[in-house]
Amino acid sequence: MNTEFILAERQFTLIRYPEKHQHVSLQAWDSADELLISHVDDLVSEQSLTANMLILNDDFGALGCWFTQHNPIWISDSFIALKSLGENLKANQLNPVIDDNDKISAPVRSLTSVESLTLDTHLAPDIILIKVPRTLALLEQQLIDIRKVATPDTQIIAAGKVKSITKSVLALFENILGPTTTSLAKKKSRLIFCQVSPALRPKTNDYPSRWTCTLPTGKTVQLNNHANVFSRQSLDIGARVLLPHMTVSSNDVVVDLGCGNGVLGLQALAMAPDCRVFFVDESYMAVESARLNVLENFPDKIDQCEFVASNCLEALLNKKPTPEITKVFCNPPFHQQNAITDHIAWQMFQDARECLVKSGHLIVVGNRHLEYHIKLKRLFGGAKVIASDNKFVVLGTAKR
Repeated sequence: MNTEFILAERQFTLIRYPEKHQHVSLQAWDSADELLISHVDDLVSEQSLTANMLILNDDFGALGCWFTQHNPIWISDSFIALKSLGENLKANQLNPVIDDNDKISAPVRSLTSVESLTLDTHLAPDIILIKVPRTLALLEQQLIDIRKVATPDTQIIAAGKVKSITKSVLALFENILGPTTTSLAKKKSRLIFCQVSPALRPKTNDYPSRWTCTLPTGKTVQLNNHANVFSRQSLDIGARVLLPHMTVSSNDVVVDLGCGNGVLGLQALAMAPDCRVFFVDESYMAVESARLNVLENFPDKIDQCEFVASNCLEALLNKKPTPEITKVFCNPPFHQQNAITDHIAWQMFQDARECLVKSGHLIVVGNRHLEYHIKLKRLFGGAKVIASDNKFVVLGTAKR
C-alpha cells in the first residue's frame, strides 16, 4: 500500500479513509492530481499569485493538503473524501480545525455539494481546480454554479484521466463557461483549461430532476434526484429486482444502505407506516434526495426517518445509543471514484452484521458475477437466494 506522496521535493502521507479498510492496490492520489499540482505550482510561481482558490471533487484530500497555503474553499459530494481530507491534514501536521460534523474551517474551508457557493464580489476566485467527476450531471451542476462566482479573469483548470475527458465533458465546459482547450496527455491524464465568456447566456439549473415511480405496493411517488444520484432519471435495475421482494413490518428498524434517492426506504414506509428508517449514503446529494422524497411522499413520517452521510454504517455504529436495526437493505456500489473495487461492499456487509440485532436480516441485490454469496457465507454462515434473473440476484441472510 503506497501512502507516501512525493512531488517537487515535497512529501505527504496520504490515505483513503478509512485507513483500516483501504485496499492494498489503491492509493489516495493519481496522475491527474500530479499533473494538476505541477501546472498550478508553476502558474502561481510565474505570476506571483496569492490565489483565492476553489477546489472541487478532490478525491481523498491530496489537492486540499497541497494547497493549504491558499486557504482554499474545498467542495465535495463525498463524505469519504471529506473524512480523508481531515485525516490527511492531521497526519501531515497541517493543524485542521474540524467541528463535530466533520466540517473543516481551516486551513481549508470545506463545503458539501448541497451547500450554496456564495462569495462576495471582491473574493471572486483567481483559480478554480476541478477533478472531473464520474457523473456528467454532477459536472454540469458544478459548472453552472461556477458560472455564478467566476469572472473572465478566473483561471479554471480541470484534470482527469484521458478516458474521462470525453467530447461530452469538453462540450459542457464550452457551452456553460466558454472557450476550452486541453493539454497534451501525460501518464494517461490531461488538463482542461477554460475561461468564462460573458457573451454566453447562463444555463438554467435543471437539478434536482423529478420523475414518477409506482412502488410494488401500488403507491405512486414523485422522486427528486440531485445531480450525483445514481440512476438519476429512472429506477436502477438492481432496485427494480429487489423492491417486489422486500418484507417490512411496523416494528422494524430499517436501514436503506447506499440509499441513493431512497426508493427502498420509501417502499419500507409504504409497506409498514410505523417502521423507522435510516437513509444512509456517503453522497450528500443522495442523502438530501432521500430527505426531499420522504418530505414530498410521506411528510407525516419524516420524524420516523433519519438521513445520514456516512462511510457505510460507521455513523450508526458510533451513535449513542446504537439503534437496534432489524433489517438492512443494500444495493452495494462496486466502484469508488474511478476505481472498480469490492472492498466497499465487504465493509457494508461487515457493518451490517455488527449493526443488526440477533436474527436481524441483511438483504442484498447485486450482479451475479460479483458473487456476494461467498462474502455473506464467510460473515454470516450462509445466504439464501430470494430472487434472481439473468443478471441480478437478491440474497438474504440473518445474524445468528
